[in-house]
Amino acid sequence: MDLEFGRGMRSPQRDSWKTTMLLAYQSLGVVYGDLSISPLYVFKSTFAEDIQHSDTNEEIFGVLSFVFWTLTLIPLIKYVSIVLRAHDNGEGGTFALYSLICRHANVSLLPNRQIADEELSTYKLESNAETVDKTSVKVWLEKHKNLHTALLIMVLIGTCMVIGDGVLTPAISVFSAVSGLEFSLSKDHHEYAVIPITCVILAFLFALQHFGTHRVGFIFAPIVLAWLLCMSALGLYNIIHWNPHVYQALNPYYMFKFLKKTRKYGWMSLGGILLCMTGSEAMFADLGHFSYSAIQLAFTSLVYPALILAYMGQAAYLSKHHDFYSNSQVGFYIAVPDKVRWPVLVLAILASVVGSQAIISGTFSIINQSQSLSCFPRVKVVHTSEKIHGQIYIPEINWLLMILCIAVTVGFRDTKHMGNASGLAVITVMLVTTFLTSLVIMVCWHKPPLLALGFLLFFGSVEALYFSASLIKFLEGAWLPILLALILMAVMLVWHITTMKKYEFDLQNKVTLEWLLALGDKLGMVRVPGIGLVYTDLTSGVPANFSRFVTNLPAFHKVLVFVCVKSVPVPYVFPAERYLVGRVGPPGHRSYRCIVRYGYRDVHQDVDSFETELIESLAMFIKLNASYRCSEVSQSEQLEEWEPGLTVIGSNTLRDHASYDLQDSVQHSAASVEVADSPGGTGLESNSSKQVRFFIDSLVVSPEADKQVAEELEALAAAREAGTAFILGHSHVQCKPGSSVVKKLTVVGYNFLRRNCRGPDVVLRVPPASLLEVGMVYVL
Repeated sequence: MDLEFGRGMRSPQRDSWKTTMLLAYQSLGVVYGDLSISPLYVFKSTFAEDIQHSDTNEEIFGVLSFVFWTLTLIPLIKYVSIVLRAHDNGEGGTFALYSLICRHANVSLLPNRQIADEELSTYKLESNAETVDKTSVKVWLEKHKNLHTALLIMVLIGTCMVIGDGVLTPAISVFSAVSGLEFSLSKDHHEYAVIPITCVILAFLFALQHFGTHRVGFIFAPIVLAWLLCMSALGLYNIIHWNPHVYQALNPYYMFKFLKKTRKYGWMSLGGILLCMTGSEAMFADLGHFSYSAIQLAFTSLVYPALILAYMGQAAYLSKHHDFYSNSQVGFYIAVPDKVRWPVLVLAILASVVGSQAIISGTFSIINQSQSLSCFPRVKVVHTSEKIHGQIYIPEINWLLMILCIAVTVGFRDTKHMGNASGLAVITVMLVTTFLTSLVIMVCWHKPPLLALGFLLFFGSVEALYFSASLIKFLEGAWLPILLALILMAVMLVWHITTMKKYEFDLQNKVTLEWLLALGDKLGMVRVPGIGLVYTDLTSGVPANFSRFVTNLPAFHKVLVFVCVKSVPVPYVFPAERYLVGRVGPPGHRSYRCIVRYGYRDVHQDVDSFETELIESLAMFIKLNASYRCSEVSQSEQLEEWEPGLTVIGSNTLRDHASYDLQDSVQHSAASVEVADSPGGTGLESNSSKQVRFFIDSLVVSPEADKQVAEELEALAAAREAGTAFILGHSHVQCKPGSSVVKKLTVVGYNFLRRNCRGPDVVLRVPPASLLEVGMVYVL
């Protein structure tokens, strides 16, 4: 396994204590940046308008009690103890939960599903599906197709809110950190300094994204560690110096006392208290980069105690100080001694940048996952690190986020409105995670439904309380994440629904293999030198766009490969299992099918490595196919025939014959062909020459079959030397006459997105000089 892929797929096995300690330390900069800076704005948002800090201290002690129990119930018990166990091959997040459910129950809406996908190493189930009886919930989910759509919509709602959080978290984090200047500058200077400084820091942060976080990631963990130690020290100082008995406020009685006194306004202030959980979802979403034990260790031993001390310290200071000219001063910096205020301010700004970086990277990742589910328009994904898998950058999303972040900062100009908006986004994602986890408990873990219902009711009721308090702030900032979610949901649903309709159209209009084989006699078909890669979403048959192409221009390449790039409900696909290769028609026709499988966290390869691996896979298939035809081993044990005339090599076969390396030094005397790209090759623009070698290993083949293999490999090598053409469909969607208004609007929206977003050639990394587009009109 290469380094890049290995970092992306951490083994769920136990790590040594040294490895766990190192991973726990590294997780501070990636996972806990957002959660660690929440003390900057929680009290300030809570006391913005709804409640007043009175001399009785009932408000401040009640808020502290709410913060303590919220951090204990949600991040500590729900996430660290339960949700982190619901990982998908070590990966976490909304899509990981959805992927788990789709593998254990037939609820996926992804097309191109095959039995062969279940043989992937990462396609593992919690238990043997044959030995476990289907529960009533599972049967109910699989029976009603509307529930499949509802489940996907719920996942998309969570995705939209995560993207919305990517807009709001950098704004509120940096703004709250910079707002500490109000204690060092005059009121007039402060008003004109905070907003510009915040905007400059945000612009600088987004401008650095294309370099990748791996270049500065080594300083993230020390910054967050220093910030957590700083908060702990300040908290201990304030507790000892101002109110050593503040720990009594951790009694849940103070929560009821607080609500009894403040009533409606106390309930509304919960929208600010819930911000103490901001970043909890990152523990689950970033699980794949570390391990369960590392994240658990870091949170329980350092992050959780530091946060509790920070909030207790602020409450201790505020319990002895009540003479504030406005509630806006009830915040973090008021409890910082004057002598250390400037160092703390600088450290807070650095910590806010680290926390913002984590949510920005998470936004890139979840958009890439949405794109793999055909739920997001095509965008350009750039892999910023050659060594660390999963570090990506999406240019258009990056600049859009920057514009929106600066617009939020300039538009709201205060922590109250930003906090209301951010709180609604955060709590919505948590509600989605709670619901999906309850399904995982029943469908995947096969636990009693009552246990899952208890989990849903207990944590769901707590989060629903906070959700209602956030929703009531609709006119005071909470409208923003709802508006963003509605826009994103419209875009995602338009793209997904139309893409699925296009697939159904292709499925209904595909032609048979016999039709392709008979073309030569009917139309006088000409085979031109080179390799033609015909991209299609179909895993069987001949796509309609290719039939349209050859009937208008009766010629195609001597080697023809139907390529299907598909997503499977697993986080990653091992490189050795990525390709399923089969033959279309007899060997003399030189037509093949290649199914390229990616997981929802995989990043597509560049065209050079893809082309090389594809041709090597074809050569491997040719050799193994000849070996199997001559061997006495039963086909049912080695090869599986997925459709008439198409034999696909399964993942087990590739693993069993991994020793037959295309670059092996053992050469068979019958054939050894070495090809270098010629300058005049069609569409192969490269500064360095590429070499592809085909060796016929010591397989069990007859002399006649040996000769056929040599001829087929030589034909493949000659076609590779002549050049490769990438044949893609250029689609335009139309409505049938008499279609509904909603359908017409959906098609109009899809065509608008298709014209203004990246084309399939950019996503598939096809070189422009080798691209051949075939026009296709879809009438839906």
